[in-house]
Amino acid sequence: MTTRVGLGGHQVDLGGRATTPHPATRADAIGPAATQTETTQTATTQTVMSRPRADTGRRTGPIDGHQRTPTYSDVHRRQRRTPTEEPIHMGDVSMTIPAVLLFGAFLLKLPALSRNRQDILLRAVCGLLLVASLVFLLAAVPTIAAINRISGVPNLAAPVVYSVLTAFSGACVVLIIIWRGGTTEGTRRASTLCVIAYGAVIVALNALFVLGNAPVERLRDLDTYYATTPFIREMIVLYLLAHSTAAVAMTVLCWRWSLRVTGVLRMGLALIVVGYVLNIGFDVAKFAAVGARWAGQDWDDLSTHVARPFASLSALLIGAGFILPLVAQWLGISWRTAVRYHRLAPLARELAGTVGRLPAVAIGPWASLELRLTQREAAIHDGIISLRPYFDERVHDEIHALALARGHSPAEALILADTAMVTAARRAWTAHPGRTTLAEGKQSVRPSTRADDLERMSLALRRSPLVHDVRRRAAACPRAVTHD
Repeated sequence: MTTRVGLGGHQVDLGGRATTPHPATRADAIGPAATQTETTQTATTQTVMSRPRADTGRRTGPIDGHQRTPTYSDVHRRQRRTPTEEPIHMGDVSMTIPAVLLFGAFLLKLPALSRNRQDILLRAVCGLLLVASLVFLLAAVPTIAAINRISGVPNLAAPVVYSVLTAFSGACVVLIIIWRGGTTEGTRRASTLCVIAYGAVIVALNALFVLGNAPVERLRDLDTYYATTPFIREMIVLYLLAHSTAAVAMTVLCWRWSLRVTGVLRMGLALIVVGYVLNIGFDVAKFAAVGARWAGQDWDDLSTHVARPFASLSALLIGAGFILPLVAQWLGISWRTAVRYHRLAPLARELAGTVGRLPAVAIGPWASLELRLTQREAAIHDGIISLRPYFDERVHDEIHALALARGHSPAEALILADTAMVTAARRAWTAHPGRTTLAEGKQSVRPSTRADDLERMSLALRRSPLVHDVRRRAAACPRAVTHD
């Protein structure tokens, strides 16, 4: 290629294209004045290039590749961010806090579910808690970035998150249907229709993502960035419609139901209503941001900074609203179980050892209180059966008459008589173990073994002076008390 030395010491080919500067002629051939002029021009050029340039040209759209004239929103958005991968800040992991709390609630309900697998309401609650925790785990920016990176598909996390969020909306509707209507045939039919409808929405969301084209990864603002992109736009609108429909329906249903109930159930429904009002706020913020993008405006902050706190707080309130009545019911049952277990302790100690021939059923140190109560009741029943040859009707009749004479009611007198007969038989068994038949002249008497009566007998062992007197006499002379 033939070249010549041009102005400024650049080598220029015959076509007029500048190549590299000539090392020998750049300053020497032109002189100091030319060198100073070139230096001034170079500095001016660098200053101009360092200034932010207004985007007055035409740009390629994010999806379809067609050229369009940029609007003010495009320029403003481009100054704020670039269409490259966004940085992940540690503050983004705050979305995992609701996920951890909701998953913890799911783990707390899991043992009850394993014991009552046929409880449709419990299954629905556990499913709701699990799906809700997945929503926030998947919606966290680090998780979104990981899904996109592992799959190699930009924005694949979008249909995943939208699908789980839609499943959560459907699970809430199903749960409230079951909770309110029970397990009737109509309830099952309505629940099935709801599952089918939201399942169809999930299929449509994924199909629209496959049909669309979203090559630029957006970790926080996909809703607004692709608000005008074919098929992706429809996917965004569809998931918002499904979510807002569930939110409005749940708000109305729970509010109407709360007006007809009281107590803890009403408190739980009130929390659900507040949570779904916040959900409606989430949907309004998202729709406003997407609609603004359709109108050529930039309200992206509504989607990225306003909607997310609404979603986090609403999920916690909704989860608490569903759990509160169940926890209150569980606490009530646990309290009654603990009280009964404690009240039966004196009677269990009184009968301890009377069934020594039978091996005791071993339970672990982490056995539930319900299991311990069952074991204690079984031991009491077995002990009463083993003392049957030692029961004396005359002891029973004597204490029954004394109790009536001291002003006790007939029911109380029977309990005191049964208790006295049992404690006398226990002392006779200690003195002469191994009896299998009634002594001559005795008649068989059976004390009451109803649950409430066993509690009253146990309390009588602790408090009744009549029973204490029989116990002292039996300890001193078992034969005299049992008339053996």
